[in-house]
Amino acid sequence: MKIIHTITEMQQYSKEQQRKGKIIGIVPTMGYLHDGHLSLVDTARKNGADCVVVTIFVNPIQFAPNEDFDKYPRDLQRDCTLLEAKNVDAVFAPSVKEMYVEEPTCLVVENKLSRGLCAKTRPTHFQGVTTVVAKLFNAVLPDIAVFGQKDAQQARVLKRMVRDLNFPIRLVISPLIREKDGLALSSRNKYLSAEERENALVLSRSLKEAKEALEAGNTSIDSAIETIKNNIAAKGGKVDYVECVDSETLEDVRTKTGREIMFVLAAYFGSTRLIDNILFTY
Repeated sequence: MKIIHTITEMQQYSKEQQRKGKIIGIVPTMGYLHDGHLSLVDTARKNGADCVVVTIFVNPIQFAPNEDFDKYPRDLQRDCTLLEAKNVDAVFAPSVKEMYVEEPTCLVVENKLSRGLCAKTRPTHFQGVTTVVAKLFNAVLPDIAVFGQKDAQQARVLKRMVRDLNFPIRLVISPLIREKDGLALSSRNKYLSAEERENALVLSRSLKEAKEALEAGNTSIDSAIETIKNNIAAKGGKVDYVECVDSETLEDVRTKTGREIMFVLAAYFGSTRLIDNILFTY
């Protein structure tokens, strides 16, 4: 497995793979990998990638000043050990100085899907995400890009960016991966105390119960949203948002549509912000 730290070397490596006729898949991450990240490698392979490149970069411009950039977990050696066991071909792990000139003035902005949900409390977050992913695409030159369903809004924003800016890339959204007890896998789970982690199980349980109640005709979407909020509060969580949206357009849904919809939520347990979602046709 090759470990690359500069954009120039990364581009040279990718061009060499392309000359060999290989299809390149990119799995962008911020590191401190877990089974959810590793499942994205499998998804890339299943979707035709001959050469899988995992990027590890904690992106400063998607963090607000009051967020956890400085304490975000980092362990490149551990990550590389995990990726080598998955037969990943290359890891691109640039420095902040390598990725950004001082005071960058050219940013990538998506103006519709990135406005609600997480953007209500993190207004500059998706601008940082689209900008860094565009830069990673230009460094790695992939044919396929894989993102996880856990970051549901992010995946849709990036899918729209690929469409609107004509990136020659097929974007694949990989299923959300959970712990055995239902907690969505996240690098931030390590911040939770034992009690907070136990209480956070209310997120996945409430989403599942809402889906089942709607499918059985026992509730409305509005009532399901209120129940989820009340359940979170009863477990000591602080609700950021709970919404029901169309899974592609992210527009609010309040009645039966026959389309795929998504309950999405964000909540704090202690100082840790967790997100989760569930997809189904309704």
